[in-house]
Amino acid sequence: MARLVLFNTRTLRKEGFEPLEPGHARIYTCGPTVYAPQHIGNLRSQLFPDLLKRALLWLGFRVTHVVNITDVGHLTDDADAGEDKLERAARERGRHASEIAAEYAGQWRRDRARVGCREPEVLCRATEHIPEQIEFARALEQKGYAYRISDGLYFDTAKFTRYAEFARLDLVGQQTGGRIDDVADKRAPWDFALWKFAAPGVRRQQEWDSPWGRGFPGWHLECSAMSCKYLGKTFDIHTGGVDHIKVHHSNEIAQSECAFDVHPWVNFWLHGEFLVFEQQKMAKSVGNVLLLDDLAARGCTPLAFRYFFLQAHYRQQQSVSDEALTAAGVGYRRLAEHAFELRDAEGDAPREHTEPFAQRFRAAILDDLNAPRALAVAWDVVRNRSLSAAERRALLLDFDRILGLRLVNDEPEGSVLEHDPRIDVLVAEREAARRRRDFAEADRIRDLLAAEGVSVEDTAAGPRWRRR
Repeated sequence: MARLVLFNTRTLRKEGFEPLEPGHARIYTCGPTVYAPQHIGNLRSQLFPDLLKRALLWLGFRVTHVVNITDVGHLTDDADAGEDKLERAARERGRHASEIAAEYAGQWRRDRARVGCREPEVLCRATEHIPEQIEFARALEQKGYAYRISDGLYFDTAKFTRYAEFARLDLVGQQTGGRIDDVADKRAPWDFALWKFAAPGVRRQQEWDSPWGRGFPGWHLECSAMSCKYLGKTFDIHTGGVDHIKVHHSNEIAQSECAFDVHPWVNFWLHGEFLVFEQQKMAKSVGNVLLLDDLAARGCTPLAFRYFFLQAHYRQQQSVSDEALTAAGVGYRRLAEHAFELRDAEGDAPREHTEPFAQRFRAAILDDLNAPRALAVAWDVVRNRSLSAAERRALLLDFDRILGLRLVNDEPEGSVLEHDPRIDVLVAEREAARRRRDFAEADRIRDLLAAEGVSVEDTAAGPRWRRR
């Protein structure tokens, strides 16, 4: 049987996936920093591991998926400079950081569900795992990988000779490599904080006692401590955005491999590309964000946004525009309506008829989760009249286990099919005329509707109308 092949950032090549524990795939996904509303770029970073999880389940694996919520420790610079994003948001809005975190974590979870993402087996918050993070940092200190300065406890990257390998960093020629280095006592610009001390005279909302003094955990420490708690000291797959490769994930690898004396800490690293909006990466720091609720005016419902995501490979940048979102909305609704018409189809679906389509779909998914090719197969199925309705229904039900578009059995979300009592009556009268073979009357009503910009489609489930 062909294996799932994934592009591994660690090796820069496609590799056949085999889990460390036979039959059980363990995945960790970097989740949101919940200091502001979560935008559709944040959702794209969840859609691709959801596609991965669905594929693994479809292939028969048991999956343990862990997703974190960062509600402390992520500074305004991804390295160790600036202010904690939650603390700054709390100060600016006159609210408690925990309230802000709860609000935007809730919004993220609701939006995640609306775009069809399955719930993770574990959803963990950084603030609920402070003891684990302290113990992790103590282990590194005891092994000689950490040093203390006035600003906090730092990881000594010089002690980890493979530090530059994962991101192919040129540490000699890079100077600070884009990392803001305003911590004077750091031994090297790329050394990173395990535990940060609260600034003298500043009382933070979120700080804890530790062996080194009162403060808060470093952003990178959180993911290592939580992933090992739920997945073990080594696991199969770590996912995140491409922006995490050079700093966050390089630092996770360094501290984890040193703490556990393992290599590799994670077998497969998968990274999703950005959404591009207004010619820039969509980001809260840039200010060019769209929320899921903003898409309704563009004719793009939550599941239509999932359809939009499936139109590009997760390793490709994807450009957002009104035209692209509107087209995705139309494309999703047409596919969903075709599928919904098959909901009552009965009869056998002989494998010799369906297998060619199933093989093409499977080949697309096995090839590094090639969603655009898989989606194209789904369209071929709904358009292929050599397949019976029952055969098309069986194939779409199977495909949708991965596509996650709620095809066949659910009423199409945000359907372009409308409801207006007056139009409904006219459509019913036209259908009655057709059944009694009064085609002149049926044509008269059709022309009347057309003059109002209404088109009628005769389907196996009965007539359906929409405004053009």
